[in-house]
Amino acid sequence: MRPLFLPLALFTAFTAHAQKFSATELASWKQQAQQVSITRDTYGVPHIYGKTDADAVFGLLYTQCEDDFDRVEMNYLDAIGRLAEVEGEAALAHDLRARLFMDSTQAIAIYRKTPVEMKKLLDAFAAGTNYYLATHPTVKPKLLRRFQPWMPLMFSEGSIGGNISVVSIERLKAFYNQKKSSSWINTDFEKKEREPVGSNGFAIAPGKSASGNALLLINPHTSFYFRSEVQIVSQQGLNAYGAVTWGQFFVYQGFNQNCGWMHTSSQADSMDEYLETIEKKNGAYFYKYGGKLRPVKAEKVSLPYRDGTKILRREYTMYRTHHGPIVGQKSDNQWVAVRMMNEPLAALQQSYLRTKATGYASFQEVMKLNGNASNNTVFADSKGSIAYWHGNFMPKRDAKFDWSQPVDGSNPATEWKGFHGVNELVQVHNPASGFIQNCNSTPFTVSGASSPAAAKFPGYMAPDAENYRGLNAVRVLSRKSSFTLDTLIAAANDPHLTAFDDMLPPLLTAYQPTSAEKAAAPSVAEAIEVLRAWNHNYSKTSVAQTVAIYWAERLLAKARARVPSAQPQQDYISFTKFALANTSPQEKVAALTEALDDLTRSFGTWKTAWGDINRFQRLTGNIEETYDDQKPSLPVAFTSSSWGSLAAFGARAYPGTKKRYGAVGNSFVAVVEFGPRIKARSVVTGGQSSRPGTPHFTDQAELYTNGGFKEVRFYPEDVKANAEKTYHPGE
Repeated sequence: MRPLFLPLALFTAFTAHAQKFSATELASWKQQAQQVSITRDTYGVPHIYGKTDADAVFGLLYTQCEDDFDRVEMNYLDAIGRLAEVEGEAALAHDLRARLFMDSTQAIAIYRKTPVEMKKLLDAFAAGTNYYLATHPTVKPKLLRRFQPWMPLMFSEGSIGGNISVVSIERLKAFYNQKKSSSWINTDFEKKEREPVGSNGFAIAPGKSASGNALLLINPHTSFYFRSEVQIVSQQGLNAYGAVTWGQFFVYQGFNQNCGWMHTSSQADSMDEYLETIEKKNGAYFYKYGGKLRPVKAEKVSLPYRDGTKILRREYTMYRTHHGPIVGQKSDNQWVAVRMMNEPLAALQQSYLRTKATGYASFQEVMKLNGNASNNTVFADSKGSIAYWHGNFMPKRDAKFDWSQPVDGSNPATEWKGFHGVNELVQVHNPASGFIQNCNSTPFTVSGASSPAAAKFPGYMAPDAENYRGLNAVRVLSRKSSFTLDTLIAAANDPHLTAFDDMLPPLLTAYQPTSAEKAAAPSVAEAIEVLRAWNHNYSKTSVAQTVAIYWAERLLAKARARVPSAQPQQDYISFTKFALANTSPQEKVAALTEALDDLTRSFGTWKTAWGDINRFQRLTGNIEETYDDQKPSLPVAFTSSSWGSLAAFGARAYPGTKKRYGAVGNSFVAVVEFGPRIKARSVVTGGQSSRPGTPHFTDQAELYTNGGFKEVRFYPEDVKANAEKTYHPGE
């Protein structure tokens, strides 16, 4: 781990040189740009038309860079493991994690063997991005001055980091920097009080649709501005509309003229940890397997990082067994290896090819690539099918082992036994209930009474627990016999906060004051009556919602410290029940007193409407947004998905603020009807552009904060009738 010094001047000279493009390249890109037409509609949404799929990809990357080059670049710094060259030493463990699972040498080798049609798309990705840089010399990248066609192979899933994001940075750092057995503690996996992210997907069958056409809700919950809204069209059959992660060239959640797909984050067990028994002999490491010793593979890597005006390097020795890279240790002689999907080409092919699916059978055929390791899929098509698949990449395992925990790496019986086929996954197709919902919850309530039976599947396939959003979704979709786009939007915005159906009754029961206690604390007595009268629905004007959330946060924080350290992490519903069972009546009431005092200190009165606290604000467009109570913001009724809010808005106070500002939750949201002609509506957080002062920076903010939607312009004649400007890349 010896730091090496590289003068900044030399480093700058190298990267500046890399930004230069040859005359041949520029001529080729200019020619391709003429085969691409971009029309921005009145909301700034780009509709990209190309002669070939590659032309459309070229235009897509160009428009993404126009709208938010910073996010495009940062996503690739993240994916290829070069964050530390921008953010400094603190990001070294992040970069090391990326290199443990994939490096540029491997990506280049895969690119060279990539089928011709996919290679054209990879080349178009690089060409469109580089043409943007060439035609915008005032844009100053943080590091990447030339994008390479192999880069998307290191960023092949729609979620940033793909599967490796679940590998603990703290555990990795402790192992590779300190080699202490305390690195077994997974300190940064699922931050205890982190705002939950995920997604909602609903599908409505023709029999439950007023028009007789299938309907689909696309409702990802991500960090704000995580994806952009686009349409990409070619003369080779591509016509996809939806959400694209910055820097990728496929519509991750969206629809075409035939079908639509919504991905929700999954707990389907697609990866495993192995405890490797380590021995050291003559300075080398070995691990036990099947009664014999095998050498641990060791590879040195030198990672650059910024230190003020210098670029230094730190050397690490990365370790691997046949199961995968070493990511931590339980003790000095027990190391943790991780095995997960490592098929970036299959993942990229599947992500792209599903956008050209023509219906249920076609979509399922693409799923046979087994390239989706982190998501469930809610599906609907123009032929009237609705469907759900829980996960996709699913190893077969010996069911006698507990796969929720690390297994014995020395035992050959813990090896994967191949992979489950698509037909073996937990799934539903055209359920009798007429609806499908998934809210990052168990698939065994996905269609109400028509859901799959858990007993028919191995436990590792679907360990997902129920959550308050899932309960809410089943309630909302079960009670209505006929849906339209309007009533599907209403369902997606249903205001009920299911968690408080469980949480508030014990508080109301616990409040049994004497006359003297009631007189001594009149605000508590009044707040109890406000909560007793509340219908558990969110509203901008609701004082009860404010009091309930501030109280619940304090109660859960108190209970969290009482969870036994050896107890596995609990899901939201289980933890809520734990908190209610492990706090006394007096503590429940005391938490209410604390909440009222906090509100009074912050806002002058505890009788503060939720919309006066919970705000949407977009000031800079930076990846790390700043917030200011003294600057304009908009009230938002919907709230954290922890409470069962289907429309999610994760907000908190920031340094210098008393109000809470949202940064995660509803992002791109769409509803689609698959009739003879597509009908769709959508909304994004704030607006399409990341530049303050431009027309599309916050032009959708009012719609977004009020649960409203705009009409989607899917057909060329509609795009033309609502066009703001049409141009070729480079113009």
